[in-house]
Amino acid sequence: MNNHKFPAFAGKEKEKNMKNFKDFMMEEDGMGVVEVILIIVILISLAAIFKTQITSLVNKVLKKITTQADKI
Repeated sequence: MNNHKFPAFAGKEKEKNMKNFKDFMMEEDGMGVVEVILIIVILISLAAIFKTQITSLVNKVLKKITTQADKI
């Protein structure tokens, strides 16, 4: 339906859109402190579990960077 032909509907539609926008802005959903702490704990746990593999990978990468930098 075209709102230009019926101005009464256009006003109601605008009010509805403004209410939806205000509701969206007042919404408090999102990531809270607990979620962030859980993510940090999981990342630290994974780092502790795979410490040797991570260390080995980093050492290989740094060694490769060093050897290729010497070629330049």
